[in-house]
Amino acid sequence: MTSLDKPTEEAGQARTDDARAVTEAVLFEAFGGVRGMVETVVPGLLFVAIFTVNKDLHLSAIAALAVSLVLVVVRLAMKDTVKHAFSGVFGVAFGVVFAMFTGNAKDFYLPGMLYTLGLALAYIVTTLAGVPLIGLILGPVFKENLSWRARNPGRKKAYAKASWAWGLILLAKCAILFPLYWWSDTTKLGWVLVALKIPPFLLAVWLTWVFLAKAPAPIDVFAEMEAEEKAAEEAKAAAESAGRHRREP
Repeated sequence: MTSLDKPTEEAGQARTDDARAVTEAVLFEAFGGVRGMVETVVPGLLFVAIFTVNKDLHLSAIAALAVSLVLVVVRLAMKDTVKHAFSGVFGVAFGVVFAMFTGNAKDFYLPGMLYTLGLALAYIVTTLAGVPLIGLILGPVFKENLSWRARNPGRKKAYAKASWAWGLILLAKCAILFPLYWWSDTTKLGWVLVALKIPPFLLAVWLTWVFLAKAPAPIDVFAEMEAEEKAAEEAKAAAESAGRHRREP
């Protein structure tokens, strides 16, 4: 290696490290980060903990819904994004309605399980259709929108791999939970579900990071649009200036 090669390699490595850091930050932001994971786990954990102690469906359901609402209020008070907290409230609310309607405490978990199954199928079907769901989710976050579909094939391939990972991991989770829903009691199902909240999610996020960190950089379509608008304004200004010069005697 010559002295000229070393700075070039170091600059390339620096760009790679920067890209990985940006990818990591974007993933945590898009999927809620540590706080989002906590907000996902706490309502279900409270439900199963109370139900394990006293077998009171109403008290367990009301406590889970109440803590979800408290998490939203805290987010609002801190002027923080509430999309993850609100999604948690809706998920808990559907679970409470199902459980109250049927009188079966296990049905508190059924809407979330069905959502997980539907999401797993969505990841797989969209990938087979050539528009992997993870790309649709993260494209706007990376400011590339759908440019990866036609203009960045390496990135499209990474999104496809990540979507397969999410789909298969969620299907594996469903393969564990649904038999427990049918054949196990509420407490066992609840504790297993709480235990499976974070690890599969972290595995899927980590695999997404691995695939995207090795992929080509995203095409910033917003920057391209701004550049095109600026160029159009400059061309218009130049044309007006030329027109004034021609009219001058």
